[in-house]
Amino acid sequence: MERSEAYGFSAAMSGAFLLSCLLFAAINRRQRGPYMDEAFHVPQAQAYCHGRFLQWDPMITTLPGLYLVSVGVVKPAAWLFGWTGSVVCSVGMLRFINLLFSAGNFYLLYLLLLKIHLKNKAVSAFQRILSTLTLAVFPTLYFFTFLYYTDPGSVFFTLFAYLMCLYGNHKTSALLGFCGFMFRQTNIVWTVFCAGNVVAGKLNEAWKTDLQKKKDEKISSKKGSFSDLIRILQFLIKYFISPKNLVTLTALTWPYIILVTVFFVFVFINGGIVVGDRSSHEACLHFPQLFYFLSFTVFFSFPHLLTPAKIRKFLLSLRKHPVQYSLVAVVSLFLIWKYTYVHKYLLADNRHYTFYVWRKVFQRHELVKYVLVPVYIFAGWSFADTLKSKSIFWILMYFVCLLAVTVPQKLLEFRYFILPFLIYRLNIPFPSLYRQLLELAFYIVVNAVTFYFFLNRTFQWPNSDEIQRFMW
Repeated sequence: MERSEAYGFSAAMSGAFLLSCLLFAAINRRQRGPYMDEAFHVPQAQAYCHGRFLQWDPMITTLPGLYLVSVGVVKPAAWLFGWTGSVVCSVGMLRFINLLFSAGNFYLLYLLLLKIHLKNKAVSAFQRILSTLTLAVFPTLYFFTFLYYTDPGSVFFTLFAYLMCLYGNHKTSALLGFCGFMFRQTNIVWTVFCAGNVVAGKLNEAWKTDLQKKKDEKISSKKGSFSDLIRILQFLIKYFISPKNLVTLTALTWPYIILVTVFFVFVFINGGIVVGDRSSHEACLHFPQLFYFLSFTVFFSFPHLLTPAKIRKFLLSLRKHPVQYSLVAVVSLFLIWKYTYVHKYLLADNRHYTFYVWRKVFQRHELVKYVLVPVYIFAGWSFADTLKSKSIFWILMYFVCLLAVTVPQKLLEFRYFILPFLIYRLNIPFPSLYRQLLELAFYIVVNAVTFYFFLNRTFQWPNSDEIQRFMW
């Protein structure tokens, strides 16, 4: 990092952290007590603070990573600064842990952008810092910086594991992946993603060597025709039936294999992936979750995905391949028909934005969910088109992980989309400066509206005196 870039990055990170601290103070003045899921997380962390490590709230569905880290930070700080009484492990103190995670995420996002786009010399230091700032204030993640939720810590350890994987420190990456797993069990998918990065790299090398041997320059690992797909499938079968290749891959990915094995042992002993309230968190094949994620991605990446050039390119592709798109449309309609689930929380909790999205859009008419298929197809095409700079093996690996982390979720919850979105956004090519500024401005506006509604547009339920607030 050059000195000017170091100064610029330090200024951006310090400024963002200062503004976050001011916003943090405002939120804590308005909402002093635990809110929403904090009603479960805060008492559990406070029990750990008092040494009651065997106490557990059966409504909590995640492992105790957040509470262990909180005690590990707050207790030494209390001893160092002489804090006593109720201030130790208070709601505000526990929430501040996520503010620290947010600062860590800022730094990790920058390092990941630097590493992933290392070979792109056209990207300026200003663009890197601007993209880091934009992703650091990504609305769905940034909101939970100010509440005692698992999301900032979950993102921190997952991004850290991804960074270590890219630098080839796989044992460290697996250890950090375990920390991420302790925050949220579904983060095991991103451990598989890290292992998949290694495998995809080896496959790409072998694929290029295979092409050179055959001297067939017309076939590229980034093309998408049907004949190329058959050729790639044949190559994958040939590669994976080789004991030598399997031994090589195992030697490279054994730390991840151990962690995935630990995960399956946990699932077997626990009787499922969820720790606590299993009745409200049942796994199912909810394929439309993929369509919701693609729509979510287009909404938050519209400066990159909703450009006139992309729309023209999509229409041209539609004209050239009508049979393929018709088949995709039929499959999508079938998946929506057979595999759409509506969670009871989605219909009952009017504090979440998803409640209003579902009511205002999907509940207007029974046919709405089918009418949206063309939107989903464009979103999927645009999503894939921005990843075409990656190898076909990386794309396949990411897509498998995306399916694994979204489809089993019965509840439509925007928080579940944070990590797959960030990993996608980190890996697409840098847009123009104008589009980056537009993206940042859009995120700032969404955050401003979100916090305004949370702080000022409170309401009460008929049978409760508790103040309710709108949130993601």
